[in-house]
Amino acid sequence: MTYFEGFIVPVPEANRDAFRKHANELTPALQDVGVRRQVEAWDSDVPEGKVTDFRKAVDAKPDEKVVFAWFEYPDRQARDAANEKMMSEPRMKEMGTNVPFDAKRMILGGFEAIVEEGAPGGSYTDGFVVPVPEGKREAYRELASKMARVFRQNGATSVIESFGTDVPKGEVTDFYRAVQAEDGEGIVFSFIEWPDKSTRDEAWKTIMADESLRPQGEMPFDGKRMFWGGFEPIVDTAKQPANA
Repeated sequence: MTYFEGFIVPVPEANRDAFRKHANELTPALQDVGVRRQVEAWDSDVPEGKVTDFRKAVDAKPDEKVVFAWFEYPDRQARDAANEKMMSEPRMKEMGTNVPFDAKRMILGGFEAIVEEGAPGGSYTDGFVVPVPEGKREAYRELASKMARVFRQNGATSVIESFGTDVPKGEVTDFYRAVQAEDGEGIVFSFIEWPDKSTRDEAWKTIMADESLRPQGEMPFDGKRMFWGGFEPIVDTAKQPANA
């Protein structure tokens, strides 16, 4: 089952090129330890939420943007093995000492795919973080699977929903704080890939206007504490060369 390491990173807007350069320089080492795909997507359409949002998640400063990123692995075992190798990889150590962002506020975690629809790729990404009660995981998966088909019918290239299985608590920020998780709740890290932003914008207009897609009954998560945003991939190793 596909496994993802998910990241949310606060990056000074002035450091966009430096961040992209740093991420690209990491790519060979990441691929050598077993990362199948690396995606770094830059803040493009990230709304401010009343309760939670991407910026609050990493305590972003006024001059910072948010990066939504993930590493893809064939399964959890491959990810764990890669993380072990990273600990002794000299290139990782060297490049980890001077990064163009505040690593103390970056959040990360490991997530197991529960919905996978379509094929990777596209020039625009919607990212989501959702608090889901552990006891409602299957109900959430069923709803997410239904909506994945809707997104695909409206032009999405791929839809991924993944449930946290290795999400650490951080000293400053973490995924649990980001969604104000309650006891018994897990974290969903989700993304939709689109061919471009215009396709995404039109799809959302169509979906939001469809009465048949309005929520019916009790939802298997608290929508007030989930958050989402639109991002432009600036590094994607599924493409050669990486996006500019």
